[in-house]
Amino acid sequence: MKLVVVSAGLSAPSSSRILADRLTQAVTSQVSGADVDVTVVELRDLAVEIAHNLVTGFPGPALKEALDAVAGADGLIAVSPVFSASYSGLFKSFFDVLDKDVLTGKPVLVGATGGTPRHSLVLEHAMRPLFAHLRAVVAPTAVYAALQDWGAEGLEQRVERAGGELARLMTGLAAARPAPVEWGDDVIPFERQLAALRT
Repeated sequence: MKLVVVSAGLSAPSSSRILADRLTQAVTSQVSGADVDVTVVELRDLAVEIAHNLVTGFPGPALKEALDAVAGADGLIAVSPVFSASYSGLFKSFFDVLDKDVLTGKPVLVGATGGTPRHSLVLEHAMRPLFAHLRAVVAPTAVYAALQDWGAEGLEQRVERAGGELARLMTGLAAARPAPVEWGDDVIPFERQLAALRT
């Protein structure tokens, strides 16, 4: 089983790459019954070839290898930093040079990183529509990490949930369904609250 990870982080180390690595770990740990072959595509290293491809229509050797890897993947993780309230131009340019039918039906997990939580909707207003346009099957949970999310409560749970959803999509199972809610002693079921009002 082949998993391709596309990271559009521009610095080294890159928070986008760190998030991509955490998502990758979450996916590989939850794929059962198959070995996962992971290929990481760092778009920073392909920037010049992507620009040449945009003006010439032909990919250089490294870009061709990356495009072929995406085409042959069973699942894709795509992570971009946020610039001007959207994914980076480099991220968009890579998917612009990708054949328009390559992602049809392919499971994709999207993630983004940014300086503040105010940009978290980039996942829903920019990234999810991009992959829907390319007819990919986008995992229900997308993961955004702002600076204050690193090491804070909640990010790891979102990463694990998103990774599990992509793992299930890659192995042909239905998208992840949330575990049924188990009512604890501190939560009174709504039916009991209604019944108490009637008495």
